[in-house]
Amino acid sequence: MMFREVFRLGFTALALLALAACTSSPRTPAPVETRGSSPKVIAQPVAPAPETVKVMPGAENAGKPGYYTVQRGDTLTRIALDHGHSWRDLASWNSLPNAHLIEVGQVLRVASPSATVESSGVVVQPLGVSAEVATAPKPVAAPTPTPSANDEGLGFAWPASGSVIGGFDEAKNKGLDIGGKAGDPVQAAADGQVVYAGAGLRGYGNLIILKHNNTFLTAYAHNQALLVKEDQKVRKGQKIAEMGKTDADRVKLHFEIRRQGKPVDPAKYLPAR
Repeated sequence: MMFREVFRLGFTALALLALAACTSSPRTPAPVETRGSSPKVIAQPVAPAPETVKVMPGAENAGKPGYYTVQRGDTLTRIALDHGHSWRDLASWNSLPNAHLIEVGQVLRVASPSATVESSGVVVQPLGVSAEVATAPKPVAAPTPTPSANDEGLGFAWPASGSVIGGFDEAKNKGLDIGGKAGDPVQAAADGQVVYAGAGLRGYGNLIILKHNNTFLTAYAHNQALLVKEDQKVRKGQKIAEMGKTDADRVKLHFEIRRQGKPVDPAKYLPAR
């Protein structure tokens, strides 16, 4: 009897606990108030702005005869030499406020505005430069062997008396290398006008460039001293520099003749020794 009574009381207690669990309301957490904080802002992806393509000066003339597109490493002096002109001419034709500031991709006029373009695309420069240069008389002297190349009556002379220590090679040596001693005279090979005198062309050291007409330039490199200035007119045989070894491994004169900007073999234009 006692066991049954205990069992009945235990079962009753369990039933009451189960009933209480079913009838009680669920507990909810107390509200939490957040002070002084700002809501998070989720950044939305922004479409990138379209790139602005810079239009280089003269781009409309790219590829046309008489124009040149600036490449990495170019200088105005180098471009002028390669096209047979003074850097001042190029600066003027292209209205460059600063000849030292040209940009890769910029298109420059490298032919005179008065030049004409043949149907083949060849640019023809107008004839004539200064009267002094264009009408310089041919020297009257004992006849010498006539060079095979056409020098347009300029009668090129040797710019230095030393022996040739390096011949012309279109790919490796764009002129003749003439040996000598430091201070030996360097002379103008023909009448002309100084279009460059300085050391701004890498590989040439102290350099002089003479313009003889609208076809021919001559260049004199590695000098230890320059004796003429830009725009100065010179006569054939005039001392214009002293031989040296600036930007070179030994004392020498590097001499170039350029026909319409293209290096040609000076030996074909100079008299035989």
